[in-house]
Parts: sequence; C-alpha cells; structure tokens
Amino acid sequence: MASLGGIMVALITPFTDDRTKIDEARLQTHIEHLVNAGCHGLVPGGSTGEFTTLSLAERKQLTELCVKFAAGRVPVIAGTGSTSTDEAVELSVHAAKAGAAATMVVPPFYDPVNLEQLHEMLNEIYTSSGLPIVFYNIPSASGLTLSPAEIAGLSKVGVKYLKDTSGNAPALTELIFGLSDQITAFNGWDTLTFYGLAAGAPGGVWGAANIIPELAVELWDAVSVKGDLKRGREIWAKAWPICKFLESHNYAAAVKTGCELIGQPTGGLRKPFSLLSPDLTAELKQLLQNAGVKTI
Repeated sequence: MASLGGIMVALITPFTDDRTKIDEARLQTHIEHLVNAGCHGLVPGGSTGEFTTLSLAERKQLTELCVKFAAGRVPVIAGTGSTSTDEAVELSVHAAKAGAAATMVVPPFYDPVNLEQLHEMLNEIYTSSGLPIVFYNIPSASGLTLSPAEIAGLSKVGVKYLKDTSGNAPALTELIFGLSDQITAFNGWDTLTFYGLAAGAPGGVWGAANIIPELAVELWDAVSVKGDLKRGREIWAKAWPICKFLESHNYAAAVKTGCELIGQPTGGLRKPFSLLSPDLTAELKQLLQNAGVKTI
C-alpha cells in the first residue's frame, strides 16, 4: 500500500439544501476540483466533515462516495472515530471493504479514555479492519493529552500516521525529528502548516485546502518538493490570514462559508450550527480576494 503524504484535504460534507441528506453531486464536483488542483488525498468524516452530526449509515455512505469519486487517483483516509469501540470497529471494517487506504481515528470524546483503554481500542480497530490508522490527536476535543513518546508508542497497535491538531509545535517537532522511526507525523493545525512542512512533516491534513487547494498545493511544491523557502513564505503570506480566520471561528462553519464564497454550494451546516454571519462572511471574502482567490 502506498504511503500517505502531501496535501490531504480534511473534507467538508456537502448536504442538500434541506440538510437531510449528503448531496452526492455537490460532493463529486468538490472532489473533482480538489483532485484537479493537485491535492494528494481526501480525509472525509473528520471534524471539518461534521461527523458528529452524521448517522452511522451516512458515515458509511460518505466513505463509499469519496472512494468512488476519487476513482483511485488519490487515497481516501476515512474518519472512523467514535465514542464506542464497536461503532469505530464497524466503520473501520466498512472502510476497508469500501476501498479506503487508511482510517483516521479520533479518541473517544466527552469522556476521555486512559492510555491502556486507547491501546485496546486502537488494537481492536486495526486487527478488525487491517487498515493502517492515522491517529487524530486533538486534545481540545478529546480531552486526552499524550506526550510525543506516548503518541509514537501507538505504533504498537496499528497506528502508522499522526494527524497532529494539538497546535503544539515543539511536540510536533519531536515527533518529526526524534520519533519518525515509529510514526509519521502530519500537521493538522492550520496556522502551523508552513512550519510543519518546513520542519519536515511529509504532509498535512488541511481543512483550508477545501477553499484554497491551488495555494495549498503551491505551498507544498515550493517548501516540500523544491525546498524554496523564499517562495514558500510568499505563498504562506497569502494563506496564513485565511488560516488564522478559520481557526478563530467555528471551524466547519468557516470552511463551508469559504466554499460558498468560491462558488461551491454546501447546503450549510446541520443544526445547531450554521454558516457565518454576513459581516464575518464579508471579512473572509476580503481575505480570499487579498490572496488572489476568485469569489462570487
């Protein structure tokens, strides 16, 4: 199985206008845009994809659709985390059958697990599905804070990769430089994207790439492929204000609002969440225009 890397998009989940169903046509159009822009992977069913508002059947449907629309051009890393081990296992086994390249597993949220329980859960997911696991490290949501050594130790239970959404740059650095023989660390914190790539992370799981895929791929090519930090800084100067804005508001709402601004209908968010207010939408539109992104 090919290694994961590059710009992997933390994918939105487009809905029909009444938000009762996943909108297949909108999803296909969006995926075509991302693949044509040169993105290297799709990560559906994560926080940006509003997985907590999706039914079990919808989460399976989303994985199937993404694999279908990716059509082998880029890998699909299916979000299969749950507060229940049985549900996470069911989703992960389904992801393997559907053709996903890996699973992304967030630890149970609301009630944090301890390290022993986490190992047991991940081992059951890996043993059942056979797919490598991307561990979704997001302490702000899971309530679980692990040291870099503890994260690297998850390699014993099927974790091959890390999406680091801790915002902890020193910990990410330790994982990239000191523990890369155990786990491959991807940056997953928008405003640390340039740093993560410059430090040597072999990829990023990036929600902003839904809105600015061309800039995201340009940044990857400049920093990670060509080693051109000067050009990378020029691109990052355009992308960073957008990333800072996204992190300053409800993230999924901000990303979907950005998609609407570039002409990609999303159906909005499921309640209790909603697209950004008109004043914040206008602010984001200006940031996109400042970055040279065409808006409607």
